[in-house]
Amino acid sequence: MTTDFSYKPTLTGARVLLRPVTEDDVPALLPMLRDPEIGRLTGSHAEVDERALRRWYATRGAQTNRLDLAVVDRATGRVAGEVVLNEWDQDNESCGFRICLAPGALGRGLGTEATRLVLGHAFETVGLYRVWLEVYAFNPRARRAYEKAGFRAEGVLRGALLWEGERVDATVMAVLAPEWAALAGARG
Repeated sequence: MTTDFSYKPTLTGARVLLRPVTEDDVPALLPMLRDPEIGRLTGSHAEVDERALRRWYATRGAQTNRLDLAVVDRATGRVAGEVVLNEWDQDNESCGFRICLAPGALGRGLGTEATRLVLGHAFETVGLYRVWLEVYAFNPRARRAYEKAGFRAEGVLRGALLWEGERVDATVMAVLAPEWAALAGARG
């Protein structure tokens, strides 16, 4: 088991390769981060500035309290998104999870595989007990994908997001280490 996120792995699946994200990935990530629908689904109000993004991604490799990985589509070799373990609570062996894929990468199983790969790393290498996320009520597709990967709903944050004048609930979901082990065993 590792003691923090200083180790930045490369994780390989049948469809995706997860590798440390760098500032060189910004051109591939920019269209995704500027896409209005992606912004809505992730609840991102921020304007995307390429210079700021380059500075941000240039520092990801040095972070010991989070893991930022590029999702590379193995069929094309192109960066299709990112997956992140963040908001690490070392004392409670817990962290947050988020994933974002470019619109062209949706519906092909890339997100499901990327999620499973990073959860395997979180539980089996880092030694986490709990990985959690929030998903907005207007994103049932993501919720189904998270459930497929083993996340279970824990509760609702009512009116958590203000989007274009409307309040939107967020469901908190998590997967625990024993649940992950049972799922991994069932998959063989």
